[in-house]
Amino acid sequence: MKKHYFINAGIIIYLFVGNIVPISAQETVEVDSLNNFTSTKSVSCKSHNFKFKEFLIPTTLFGLSALYVNTPCLITQKEKIQECISTDGKRKTYIDDYLQYSPMIAVYGLNALGVNGKHCFKDRTILLAMSYATMGIAVNSMKRIFKEKRPDSNARNSFPSGHTATVFMGAEFLYKEYSETKPYIGYIGYSVAVATGYLRIYNNRHYFNDVIAGACIGIMSTKFAYWLYPKIFKNVKCSQNATIIGAPYYTSQEIGLSVNVQF
Repeated sequence: MKKHYFINAGIIIYLFVGNIVPISAQETVEVDSLNNFTSTKSVSCKSHNFKFKEFLIPTTLFGLSALYVNTPCLITQKEKIQECISTDGKRKTYIDDYLQYSPMIAVYGLNALGVNGKHCFKDRTILLAMSYATMGIAVNSMKRIFKEKRPDSNARNSFPSGHTATVFMGAEFLYKEYSETKPYIGYIGYSVAVATGYLRIYNNRHYFNDVIAGACIGIMSTKFAYWLYPKIFKNVKCSQNATIIGAPYYTSQEIGLSVNVQF
């Protein structure tokens, strides 16, 4: 009767927790196991999901920033803000020329150190290329359309900021790769992006609306690339795919489920 009880209990646990992944070490003394099972769980990769509100906010901010290009009262306001933040080119720093690339480089550096993101080298490289191409086309198109004069020269390619678009594109790329495992890495990337945008104003290379517009384009470019990628490449692989191998067991003293998860 006691043996029959343990067999029934083991079967019930097998059916009830077959999809749960507790991992524990068990002694291998006098253990009888029921049938093993192998299951491949394809966990959905949230980085490729499309949410309308994720595009709505950046699109709205970009539209508001564009109003500062040719609206007289807003032009006066942005020039006053420029006077408060900018050094008028007297104390320039060139660190922003290098910071703009740091978030995207960080993705490859972290992977080289064993801190893996969601995608393999091939997938993330294609995603980065798509993001960069989308950002570059959008930025250069807007520069030709708006022809806003830079605060420190007569060049009419100020709106939007290319440096800011690049760094925010990279920050979103970094965030997408690590948001569900190590989100603080993405937050650091965005901190670098904000600092880069500030330095573009500080160095008197851009107005604040140029920076906001560039940030919006950079973020949307990466989001768009991640949404489009699985529609073009059907075999996209995220690191969340897992193979679960397990076996319920019982002994004279205990019953349980031994599970091995391979990512």
